[in-house]
Amino acid sequence: MKELQKIMSRARSAIEKYNMIEDGDKIAVGVSGGKDSLALLCALAEMRRFLPQKYEVVALTLDMGFHTCEKSPAPKNGHREIAELCRRLKVPYYVKETELAHIIFDVRKESNPCSLCARMRRGCLHDAAQELGCNKIALGHHADDAVETFMLNLFFEGRVGTFSPVTLLSRKELIMIRPLILCEESMIKSFAKHAFLPVETSPCPEDGHTERENMKEYLRGFDRQHRGLYRRILGAIERRELDGWHE
Repeated sequence: MKELQKIMSRARSAIEKYNMIEDGDKIAVGVSGGKDSLALLCALAEMRRFLPQKYEVVALTLDMGFHTCEKSPAPKNGHREIAELCRRLKVPYYVKETELAHIIFDVRKESNPCSLCARMRRGCLHDAAQELGCNKIALGHHADDAVETFMLNLFFEGRVGTFSPVTLLSRKELIMIRPLILCEESMIKSFAKHAFLPVETSPCPEDGHTERENMKEYLRGFDRQHRGLYRRILGAIERRELDGWHE
């Protein structure tokens, strides 16, 4: 499929440019059920056939437990379609059950839950990856995410920076990689559509109502008037080596 070929070409460039994968790696792909993580899973699974590095891939879903959450109860589906995709890809699939949604929305009743949720999810994901014997975690963040994070940091924190393609989690002895960092979101959307990926709708009550979503809409509007905005900002981030972003 040509859409997957485009993603794998960009992913391979990122992997080589930032030395993301080495022989013997066991990589846990954080599979949220969204298009980005599913596309990443497909790419890394397929690339095992031709990358010179020999590595293992496992898929790991952190179940937030929204089916137990009073604010946004969701039916428990067991992620059956994702499990079937993993079977076809010959990738082991693991689901880590949590009660994070209940803790954040029902117990703590957070008015601005996104920051706390992100920290707690990362901690649980890291622990689960270590339990599976993985030395690396792959996340589906793409080029548009990097640009939007840069602008959010600038607008709301007065800080110049974004996340890095490769991050050492020294306290966990894990390395986080983002192989889709050179892929535009439009490429991933196209692949998800043509491959009929089993994208799951987020049950989070905050989904679509965040500052990130507002920033995305703002930048998209500006990009329609000034084509190539995302690409130019990402190029500036790479050239300045922000937050450990290196050549």
